[in-house]
Amino acid sequence: MKTKMTALAVTTALVAPAAIAQELTIVSWGGAYSKSQQLAYHEPYTAKTGINIINDDSSAEAVAKIRAMNEAGNVTWDVVDVVASDAMRLCDEGLAEELDHDAVLAAAPDGTSASDDFGDLIVSDCFVPQIVYSTTFGYRTDMVGDKAPTTVCDVFDLETYPGKRSLQKRPIDNMEWALYCDGVDKDAIYDTLSTPEGVDRALAKLDTIKDQVVWWTAGAETPQLLADGEVVMGSTFNGRLFSAIAEQNQPIGMLWDMQSFDLDGWIIPAGLSPERKQAALDYLFFATDTQRLADQAKYISYGPARTSSAPLVGKHAELGIDMAPHMPTDPANAGNVHIYDYEWWADNRDDLDAKFQAWLSK
Repeated sequence: MKTKMTALAVTTALVAPAAIAQELTIVSWGGAYSKSQQLAYHEPYTAKTGINIINDDSSAEAVAKIRAMNEAGNVTWDVVDVVASDAMRLCDEGLAEELDHDAVLAAAPDGTSASDDFGDLIVSDCFVPQIVYSTTFGYRTDMVGDKAPTTVCDVFDLETYPGKRSLQKRPIDNMEWALYCDGVDKDAIYDTLSTPEGVDRALAKLDTIKDQVVWWTAGAETPQLLADGEVVMGSTFNGRLFSAIAEQNQPIGMLWDMQSFDLDGWIIPAGLSPERKQAALDYLFFATDTQRLADQAKYISYGPARTSSAPLVGKHAELGIDMAPHMPTDPANAGNVHIYDYEWWADNRDDLDAKFQAWLSK
């Protein structure tokens, strides 16, 4: 059953915060990304309502932790930032609240409904899209010799580019890149991964670099490994690389080839008290309107999920540089992209996680 709350009710709650909880625990990914949320969403919301925001950087473990909280009957999180496929899993398991997007979210400034403004990015009844981002590769410009890497398959070329790589400690993206670099056409990747032979083929390709991989679980790790010269190249979220390059002036280059497009957004865990659920909905109404999503792009190079936000994306708040060319969706960066299949991973993630972890332990 979908949550039915009118935009008027949410707005009323925003101007009468005493009626709802005075503290919210909001879960995200940490680093430059959480900083962008703090500046664009949390601080203005606290200034408007007086409600305190507690940041928790546990989104990488969101599914497991929400499952455990639900089983224990003690849900301590109020709003959680998750990738789209995890939102779909949690929704399917009844662990995230279903939402009537047009009832609980602000319309666009021209009156366009929230569902039309977000469009196809609403991939689950429980999911409020926030940003379009990509997982891609950075490399040390002073460690790759005279020829900078140009394709994702250079990650598997230890002869031309010797040295350690960093990869996220999960099957997503790694399996797709491995099959692509083993000769599988992009449009056949998920059909191939749907077979035991395809899974074995992907892991066999990853075997060719396994002993040169540093595995990461937090998005801040690869930029730090690159800055320290501990890896020659590594995957991470494009906004983390932007921060390292543009804000920190690190000797790092970007490899956009086969960047993996993904969505990130909010869910409200099931099992909250009415008071806490009301507070979570108030926050979502505020933090996902057209201007707020555009504001986040002042601090990090992720594309806002609302169509109405895109024209409002301007310059970096501190550097004064145009942000549009640094977005993963910019035509200059999107010549060869990998379109991440949210539904396939929602259906297959648990099984592939088990196989991937077993492979890692060998």
